[in-house]
Amino acid sequence: MALPRPPAILPTYASNNLGLASQIIGAPQRARGVFYGWWLVVISGFTMTIATVPLYHAMAVWSVALESQFGWSRGQIGLALTFTRIEGGFMGPLEGYLTDRLGARRMILMGLLILGVGFLIFASVQNLWMFYAAFIVMALGQGLGSWLPLMTTINNWFSRRRATAMGWSNVGGRLGALLLVPAIAWAIDPDHTRLGWQMTALILGVFTLILAFPLTRLIRNRPQDYGQLPDGDTPAPVAPANAEGEAESTTNRATGARPAATAPRRQAAQDDGDLTAGQALRTPAFWLISFGHGFTSMIILAIMTHLGLLLKDKGFDVQTTGWIVVVYTATAMVFQLVGGYMGDRWPKNITLFIFTTIQAAAVVELTLATNILMFYLFAVLFGIGFGGRNPLTTAIRGEYFGRTSFGRILGLSTVPMNVLLLIGSPLAGYMRDVQGSYDPAFLLLAGFNFLGGVLFLFARKPRVPRRN
Repeated sequence: MALPRPPAILPTYASNNLGLASQIIGAPQRARGVFYGWWLVVISGFTMTIATVPLYHAMAVWSVALESQFGWSRGQIGLALTFTRIEGGFMGPLEGYLTDRLGARRMILMGLLILGVGFLIFASVQNLWMFYAAFIVMALGQGLGSWLPLMTTINNWFSRRRATAMGWSNVGGRLGALLLVPAIAWAIDPDHTRLGWQMTALILGVFTLILAFPLTRLIRNRPQDYGQLPDGDTPAPVAPANAEGEAESTTNRATGARPAATAPRRQAAQDDGDLTAGQALRTPAFWLISFGHGFTSMIILAIMTHLGLLLKDKGFDVQTTGWIVVVYTATAMVFQLVGGYMGDRWPKNITLFIFTTIQAAAVVELTLATNILMFYLFAVLFGIGFGGRNPLTTAIRGEYFGRTSFGRILGLSTVPMNVLLLIGSPLAGYMRDVQGSYDPAFLLLAGFNFLGGVLFLFARKPRVPRRN
């Protein structure tokens, strides 16, 4: 798919609304058939690169540098990501509510500013508790300013091509990881005198603070706010003026009703099968998806935290860790698109089961790896499973629950998910400290991963309550 060219400012309102449209500053419009939603896909990918790659994807290399300087145990290092999940569990519902109320633009701006401050705190860490405090602040900023509000925005702008759009959005994040993770690994390598981990964190914090405001000016919350419909569909034309139309217009003015041109907006919301947050909570699908997402993400946090330490145990340096992360990230980048394409054409729950099973098989292969080629095989398999499932875990919620309360529903679903994520990374570190090997912990987490895939498989789209 070719990336869209920047859209020109051309009104798309019906002719009788041209005067109103001309007063809307910065309204995104079509240019040569390009839908502004695709620009938001690109912007969201870049934003997720800033917000998630240095904090999560590069954690495997940060861990090596921190252990080298402070001598903390694997369990203590793994506990840092547990604190981030505690934040997510408490803040997830609030983040969803605020996204629906305030809009994604304001949320992302606040989140990036907090994230930048968190990196500045991280750069000054001198002890374990400062390390935990820095991660809590960074996790708060990342939660407010990346995945939840960005996926809510894309869900608002797409319906039929929801999974594909989310896949392309995540490709942007993976592409950023391909560049940032090796660069961070090179800069903080404890075996060489380069920038060091503290200077690298300082640079990331300043960079995030500088970009926060100009980047969020490009975010648009909903296409309906600019006279458009999801997927770039054309609003129904306004009926030509006639005696009946004049009578209807007169009636609208007398009663204060909105003009008929807004009917496609109401109809689109109803046709999409929207559920309220309360209705979603009463469906089995909500809980199956939430716990399925949690079980299949436990191993991802454990890998992000402990992969570099595992490779260190096997005799490999931090640069090798960086390249293995690059391989699974590059593979995931490709399979983001494959997963999105399949999810728009096949049942999403079945497609999720396929990719999560591949992800579990990759972790089993990791425990059997004895040489560098086997580690790279793990990276390829893990990238296929991780990349393919990633856009679908969010797209299935949009398909099952609609757009109107998507932010609230997504936020609420992070509570059971984060309860499970609290366990993965510290469990792997603790079991390694006690048993001297990561293998038992990773085999256990692979089993949880497969269980999550089964929960996805049993999730069925709920019936929409009949509207009055």
